[in-house]
Amino acid sequence: MISQTDMSSQLALDVKGSAALQRMAKQNSPEALKSVAKQFEALFMNMIMKSMREASPQDGAMDSQQSRMYTSMLDQQISQNMASRGIGLADALFKQLSKQQGVDTPADPAGATAPAAPTAPTASTNVGNALSRAPAHVQAFQAKLAASAEEASRSTGIPAKFMLGQAALETGWGKREILAADGRTSHNLFGIKATGSWKGRVVAAQTTEFVNGVAQKQTENFRAYDSYADAFRDYADLLRKNPRYENVLAQGTDAHGFATALQRAGYATDPNYATKLTRIIRQTEA
Repeated sequence: MISQTDMSSQLALDVKGSAALQRMAKQNSPEALKSVAKQFEALFMNMIMKSMREASPQDGAMDSQQSRMYTSMLDQQISQNMASRGIGLADALFKQLSKQQGVDTPADPAGATAPAAPTAPTASTNVGNALSRAPAHVQAFQAKLAASAEEASRSTGIPAKFMLGQAALETGWGKREILAADGRTSHNLFGIKATGSWKGRVVAAQTTEFVNGVAQKQTENFRAYDSYADAFRDYADLLRKNPRYENVLAQGTDAHGFATALQRAGYATDPNYATKLTRIIRQTEA
């Protein structure tokens, strides 16, 4: 029998550790399922940190194979520590695994009874499936912006995944953000330009515009924000307050309808914008 104590102090990032987690998941005990859930949460956090490292410059004077090895070890330890405090994912997975395997879990302090296991896939099941399919950089991008997207969704009625998809299209999953002259990000995730009504900071950047169907490079002024949350709020305000986007809000439940309405409203000049946006949204749907 595999010791839960041993596994709880070891981050399961290799084949042997993953196999051990699979065997533990088959044990009909709450302790085993808790350990599996915690290790999966730690693995997820490590994947996010690894993706963030890969997105950062790696050619500095102190960069070497040895330094990268120590950095990787540090990331694993940080991930394990973060998972031990919990971000909520482990609890959701534990509850789902317990229901699937019929394991009794302790009653909560209020004495509430856990609901019966649903027959349809639950949110935690969909999260697990999405994590197993999406590349690490996609997971990191979505995890970083999820809270801001949900806030904007509540104010517009547009699903958060639609807005995350548009931010991914505009920035190349965060790899092509609009930068100021000093290299700092503008936090502009939606390519919103600084028109005459904009009173905030401005960043000049080169962009591709289509004139009569022909792509042309132009330098335009874009809005700059203090945070990604501010970018989502401004984007939500633009859709809610500008009459030209009224039909976009009405199409908020259908990916293709949402993307097509955006293009018809003149959000972008790219003739293939709606097709590209629809494809990204559908690729990331759980």
